[in-house]
Amino acid sequence: MYTWKSHFVIQADYQHWANEVMFTALDHLTADSLASDQGLFFRSIHHTVDHMLMVSRVWLARLQGETLSVNYREIHHPDWRGLQNALRRETRKLQAWLEAQPDAFYDRAIEFAGSDGRARSMWVRDALTHLYTHYVHHRGQISAVATRLGAPCPEMDFVYYRREMERLLDEVRNGGNRPPAAG
Repeated sequence: MYTWKSHFVIQADYQHWANEVMFTALDHLTADSLASDQGLFFRSIHHTVDHMLMVSRVWLARLQGETLSVNYREIHHPDWRGLQNALRRETRKLQAWLEAQPDAFYDRAIEFAGSDGRARSMWVRDALTHLYTHYVHHRGQISAVATRLGAPCPEMDFVYYRREMERLLDEVRNGGNRPPAAG
């Protein structure tokens, strides 16, 4: 049965997958390119990925009823590989946490202080939708810049994720062998 919970757990897996596709493309760039001002809101690719990580941590804290204050103007993970691994861990941490929540959790509202300090209320499902579309927004910006800098254009759309998951399931069903080619 498809529920809000199953939807957001799948979305969490997709976010991890899309980040990996993005990282594979970014591996074609130099450290100087990743750190250079490319006209993004957070200037560089590195700072934008750092922002994605910190936003994820802030929203997980809010979902857990906690507060985490972050200065988005600074880079919290200056080491590129360390940042990649931190985002990987954070994405999987959120996914595992979401899997552990009861179905009713997704029908609740959360109360938190917004970045402006004002009291806010939001449905859990809206908060998660915001977080995941925020990721997509920044990955799109990063992709455009990375492609302009000479990296391959990453195919990160959800439909590519679904196709990859179907292919992997087919391999499992066929005992690790690729399905026969259509003829």
